[in-house]
Amino acid sequence: MKKANKAKREKWGSSLGFIMATAGFSIGLGNIWRFSYVAGNNGGGAFLFIYLIIIVLIGLPIFLAEAGLGRKAQSGIITGIRKLTRRGSPWVLIGWIGILAASLIMSYYLMIMGWIFAYLIQVIAGGFSGMTPEQIAAHYDQLISNPLAVFGYTLIPVFIIGLIVSRGVRNGIEKFVKISMPLLLLMLIILAVYSLSLPGAMKGVAWYLKPDFSAINAQTFLEALGQAFFSVGIGLAGAFTYGSYLDPVKSDLVKGSVWVVSFDTLVAFLSGLVIFPALFAFHIAPDSGPGLLFITIPNLLNQMPGGMIFGFLFFLLVVIAAVTTAVGLIETISANASELLKIGRKTSVWLWLGLMVILAIPSILSYGPWAAIQFFGMTIFELIDYVSGNILLTTSGLFISLYVIFHWTFDHFQLDINTGSTTLRITPMWKPIIYVIIPCVILTILITGLI
Repeated sequence: MKKANKAKREKWGSSLGFIMATAGFSIGLGNIWRFSYVAGNNGGGAFLFIYLIIIVLIGLPIFLAEAGLGRKAQSGIITGIRKLTRRGSPWVLIGWIGILAASLIMSYYLMIMGWIFAYLIQVIAGGFSGMTPEQIAAHYDQLISNPLAVFGYTLIPVFIIGLIVSRGVRNGIEKFVKISMPLLLLMLIILAVYSLSLPGAMKGVAWYLKPDFSAINAQTFLEALGQAFFSVGIGLAGAFTYGSYLDPVKSDLVKGSVWVVSFDTLVAFLSGLVIFPALFAFHIAPDSGPGLLFITIPNLLNQMPGGMIFGFLFFLLVVIAAVTTAVGLIETISANASELLKIGRKTSVWLWLGLMVILAIPSILSYGPWAAIQFFGMTIFELIDYVSGNILLTTSGLFISLYVIFHWTFDHFQLDINTGSTTLRITPMWKPIIYVIIPCVILTILITGLI
């Protein structure tokens, strides 16, 4: 019976499919606005340098460990960890924490995707034409405070995500990302080139990229670590799930993971070259926070020849970036539910999407009628974001690190990860990084997040 189940498990059609899908899972709204915003407020080019070091020394190894465990287990994260250890093992907490984090993030991610679809429709209708920056900012505030409108827009991505994931790994997810991810990259390059040509744009580039070492402090390192976890998707069980669809012997996990992390970082960097030159060109404050994407781009489009066309393509591709991340989250949740509850893929996908819609309601209301409800000084949305991002992701990442040290051991980790590798390989020099640097740094993030 076990052999039959194993034979039925889907596989990626190619290594490109794994790279595009996993990069799509990593690339999302955090890359489009959060990376640029955090970089600009933490030393610009100095932050970028620190971030790249953290990605190489911490992000990539933990990503490799999580994806490698999935490839080794050839199943979802909960049943996979049980298979690699034993039923009732405390290491199974890695799976439960990852699934919980994915569920909480998906609940508010749907809300933000609703905002983006609203903007996409607004751009198509030419609704931003002639608006001043102040009017555009007011429009954003009006939208997010209207729960019925946001909920309605949220149902659009739910339907799209359900159609993609329910079709399966190869026929649904892989086909979608092979088209969508190259288009996203191409559009970002086009927009970056145009944004850089605007009068005054170079001031934005200098603000974004010029190293300001006076702005570097302990908080900068913590911001870079948190961004690395959030951006790459460490601790969300997505890398484990997507890794489980790889061939356990023939796939080149190291090279594929390097491509995924590189693609993720490139998109984040390019997004900054789109947003910050435009900000300075239109004299908009670079500390606009979460509304940055919804204020800057409409202003940019109002000044562009054929702005409506560019606006449609940009917000469409931002939607694609958000959808590919959401697809990874739902695939992770529903695949594990399908294995645990013994239900079919389609049933599991639509069941959990329905549950996510219900879980999204408190976050949606936290910008409207429930805005005054706060816990520990945070709105409902802010609390969910804080718990999932600052606590659950780092806890899951810490457990993965400890699993490698105490259960997998470095020698077996190195052997398993290097299986199928053709050029890039894990070498013994990674041992002190994995045994000392990574757990200490992650523990620091976790403690800081709790204080």
